[in-house]
Amino acid sequence: MEETAIFAGGCFWCMVQPFEDQPGIKKVLSGYTGGHVANPTYEQVSTHTTGHTEAVEIKFDPEKISYKALVELYWQQTDPTDAMGQFQDRGDSYRPVIFVQNDEQRQIAEASKQALQESERFSDPIVTTIEDAKPFYVAEEEHQEFYKKNPARYAIEEMGGREKFINDNWK
Repeated sequence: MEETAIFAGGCFWCMVQPFEDQPGIKKVLSGYTGGHVANPTYEQVSTHTTGHTEAVEIKFDPEKISYKALVELYWQQTDPTDAMGQFQDRGDSYRPVIFVQNDEQRQIAEASKQALQESERFSDPIVTTIEDAKPFYVAEEEHQEFYKKNPARYAIEEMGGREKFINDNWK
């Protein structure tokens, strides 16, 4: 059995490893979703004119890891109070979004978002959006498992504020 989760939380390079290491994860792909251009390239999405958001598509076994657990892990990789990007990555192609596949995922995501807001962990409102999934276009091969292929550049991305934010707010 296999289900799909799609999350956007800034640069897709930084969103793969936290999910890939979890039990029950079959595959994590970097890609683009939510836009109006079919089969966009990285260069096209980088112009911020295609409407796409960088995201990860996660294939998982719901008997080994729940969608709810994935949503909880998602929050811990993002700044849910920043609607126009994540950390050093700015613009709508880096906005935080949970793209839901069905009503059950929507209910889980909305309940989780509400619980996070009510927890008062953050003084600012939780602005991550929850949207219906759109076609997901897999990014070019050089963007897949970027953290393994380019560890030095990946470390620079992580040091762009993401790692410190996560440590300050989630650890």
